[in-house]
Amino acid sequence: MDDLFGDDPPAEPRREELGEGAVLLRGRALTDEAALLDGLEAVIAEAPFRHMVTPGGFEMSVAMSNCGPFGWVTDRRGYRYQAEDPLSGKPWPEMPDVFRDLAEGAAVEAGYPGFTPDACLINCYQPGARMSLHQDKDEHDFVHPIVSVSLGLAAMFQFGGMKRSDPVRRIPLLHGDVVVWGGPSRLFYHGVLALKDGNHPKLGARRINLTFRRAQ
Repeated sequence: MDDLFGDDPPAEPRREELGEGAVLLRGRALTDEAALLDGLEAVIAEAPFRHMVTPGGFEMSVAMSNCGPFGWVTDRRGYRYQAEDPLSGKPWPEMPDVFRDLAEGAAVEAGYPGFTPDACLINCYQPGARMSLHQDKDEHDFVHPIVSVSLGLAAMFQFGGMKRSDPVRRIPLLHGDVVVWGGPSRLFYHGVLALKDGNHPKLGARRINLTFRRAQ
């Protein structure tokens, strides 16, 4: 576990089964690294990261942005998808082709052909930021999988079950790893433990997570 949680990605991408309907594709995004980082820079220039507020009034430790036809937002009115960036009032930036191609390709490899994301939530973790256990359930339906791409600092991913009280696996995610879950595991609770200090050669003291969904 300690070796796997280091800074160096595996030499060859490999597939790990996390449970029924859930797959980890280690290093899957590395071949598209340069284009992904260029796309990320363009999106953030148009829709900068911001710390959103939960319906309960708490500021999230993870900074967020979005791209694609719909973006996930949270404020005192609740959790939802909307077509406009609440900061600018403009549509969210277009989803870069390399983002969409990666999400669709990873979904096919995980056994989910036909997935076309219409939302990409971009999370920016800095040391100490975390994501508590939650379900992704703001989408129109749960037929489509979730595709999650990790970039930057390594993080400890938590993957549980249908109930918050179910046992939780801890899975280290490295730069370039892609997790896909759907079907029986689509509504499994998941989260990220507080990010540890570090410095990634391409992204510095940050972890970027691209989460692709079919919102509508």
